[in-house]
Amino acid sequence: MRTGLVTIATGLLIAGAAITARAQGLDKPLLLVASPTTNGFYSRSVLIVVPNGDQHVGFMINRATHTTVASAFPEEPHSARVAEPIFLGGPSGAQSLYAVARRDPGEGSRRLFGELFLSVGSQSVDRIIRESPREARYFAGFKVWEAGELAAEIARGSWLTAEPEEALLFHPQPDAMWPGLVERIRAAR
Repeated sequence: MRTGLVTIATGLLIAGAAITARAQGLDKPLLLVASPTTNGFYSRSVLIVVPNGDQHVGFMINRATHTTVASAFPEEPHSARVAEPIFLGGPSGAQSLYAVARRDPGEGSRRLFGELFLSVGSQSVDRIIRESPREARYFAGFKVWEAGELAAEIARGSWLTAEPEEALLFHPQPDAMWPGLVERIRAAR
């Protein structure tokens, strides 16, 4: 009898997570803003997130490091043109460099939303650094949520959500972004 109740309860939780996912628009790109109650690694973070099959993948967009592309790759002459910092995108793949460009850089890139494109391969990122270095933001690492994880975190109140905006990705003061977004999202509810 208990097994049956647990199965029913589990089924209802899964169905609830699926409904929450649809309600939150998890089938399209979104902006995640850490709730003021979120502590730890993601405290005060802002992420751009896109669905990827049954997973979600995102980049923290407000965590600039002290490392620039130029200083990370001093042996590459084209990287010297990129004085902007590399952003900590997340804990996964932090040894690789990714670029989000303001226009389609061609092969090796994927549209995130609007006119923003993600480049993940070294050839594609190198091409951006060579051809349009100031038209991109560079990230080390990313965050992946397995199926249902993001919906559960949103349901727990870990994240505030909003429509993503291209301009936020290139915000001139990324450290100052979080409080304004929390206030704006709360006011819109």
